[in-house]
Amino acid sequence: MCTFWMADCLALMGRQDEAVERFERLLALRNDVGLLAEQYDPTARRMLGNLPQAFSHVSLVSTVETLGGRNGFRSRRQGG
Repeated sequence: MCTFWMADCLALMGRQDEAVERFERLLALRNDVGLLAEQYDPTARRMLGNLPQAFSHVSLVSTVETLGGRNGFRSRRQGG
């Protein structure tokens, strides 16, 4: 959740490219069905805590809105 907030802050400071890059790195951490846990251990490269975690998903949706909403955000992986 906090790292999504960091992406929000970067976007709101006008650092859109950094915000999108951080957001896309977070998206890459989702499991095979697109869910996020409460925490992520970068050393062990695995999710920790409750799965799925509603707060993580609410933050994800909020960051999409901050990055331009449904019509404004285009992932680089989608060619946008």
